[in-house]
Amino acid sequence: MSVMKESIAQLLAVVDTLRKEYPTRRFTLDGRLVGDIGEVLCLEVYDITLLPALSHQYDARTSDGRMVQIKATMQKSLTFPADHIPDYYLGVKILSDGTVQEVFNGPGEVIHNALQQRKAQPKNNLHSLSIRKLEELQESVPVADKIPKR
Repeated sequence: MSVMKESIAQLLAVVDTLRKEYPTRRFTLDGRLVGDIGEVLCLEVYDITLLPALSHQYDARTSDGRMVQIKATMQKSLTFPADHIPDYYLGVKILSDGTVQEVFNGPGEVIHNALQQRKAQPKNNLHSLSIRKLEELQESVPVADKIPKR
């Protein structure tokens, strides 16, 4: 078997394992994989319950009822919607050891206000923000406005 075929078989086996362990997520290899992994990692770290996969605009709810949009990356930037303001936005970077680095945890309004003068990317109606910029914005979020950790 070629290296590529063997690697794909291994990836599909991992995806199958993840689907069985976390049946509310699809773990597709078409670009949603990082997002689904990020949502599950956030479930393990934060006081949230995941909504059904592909729920409109939100991925989770906190124990006190706050609606949360989760964005995850393994790169240097995250996206933020241009067509709505999430109640709460939880942005994380997935590290190579399987943990998450919190990038932004707070009301979506904070990010929205910082983006007032920017235009959305026309192709997908999303703003792209650097990890650094989101971390700077998070500095203004009071602890009471953050989603608590477990």
